[in-house]
Amino acid sequence: MTVKRTILTGLALATSLALSGCIIVDEQTSPPRVVTVTEVVEPAGPAPDDRLNAALWMQQAVEYKATTDGIYALAGMRLDEALADPDWTAVPEAQQAGYQDLPPAIILDADETVLDNSAYAAFGIQQGREFDGPSWNAWASSGVAGPVPGAVEFTNAAAAKGVKVFYVTNRDAVTKEGTARNLQALGFPMGGNVDTLMTKGEQPDWGSAKGTRRAAVAANYRVVMLLGDNFGDFTDEYKGSPEERERVYEANAAKWGREWIMLPNPEYGSWESSAFGNDYSLSPEQRREMKIEQLKAWSQD
Repeated sequence: MTVKRTILTGLALATSLALSGCIIVDEQTSPPRVVTVTEVVEPAGPAPDDRLNAALWMQQAVEYKATTDGIYALAGMRLDEALADPDWTAVPEAQQAGYQDLPPAIILDADETVLDNSAYAAFGIQQGREFDGPSWNAWASSGVAGPVPGAVEFTNAAAAKGVKVFYVTNRDAVTKEGTARNLQALGFPMGGNVDTLMTKGEQPDWGSAKGTRRAAVAANYRVVMLLGDNFGDFTDEYKGSPEERERVYEANAAKWGREWIMLPNPEYGSWESSAFGNDYSLSPEQRREMKIEQLKAWSQD
């Protein structure tokens, strides 16, 4: 026997969908038998993610490449000035008396300074996943990040002038082998018999703040330049409110573009977390709301 089923229409259908999905009526029974079919609605796509435009810009925009190429060109000119001036140092608080006689060195951050991790951000965006330690360490250990435009050329030019190139990164120590392999494969100078890759946690006092690692380099070298994409790559006073960070920035105004060279990173950093009080226990929606509240918007009055 063929059973005739009709789908409710109009108001009844709208009400049924709102309550339990789709309701079908079997008109051959008395009284009519109601069968509820639960409808699973797949999401239209990944949830909103604040990293989207930033990752797309880093991967596709010629404006990004032109920016980093230009910054590294400036760094090259500043390096020549530094080598000609024996008193020039980027870390005067860490240098000991007689530092002028030490061999020169530069310190660079790794992520978004010499290594481009936008593919990891793209993975998170497409999968609807936030940053997490295990997946990040897996990415860092894989050794497949690309170079930030201009970085390989600048660091090799520095090494050719007798400058030791150090990489001070907050990647965990467990990722050191993969990170070193990544840097070497891309053609970055690796220091020969000197271990120039300094990861977080590698030594007991090497935490997220990088001052102890900068001091370790300064003990044996005249550190002429710092390069990074985050405030913490230059000073340990990088946390705090936007207003507090602004005061530290202004206190070091003479260093920017000279001893301290900043690279762009619109994806993440202490600039973003300061907007929501560095409280990562907040949901992405709560963080976004706090960031929106802090925008200085045009008032059309």
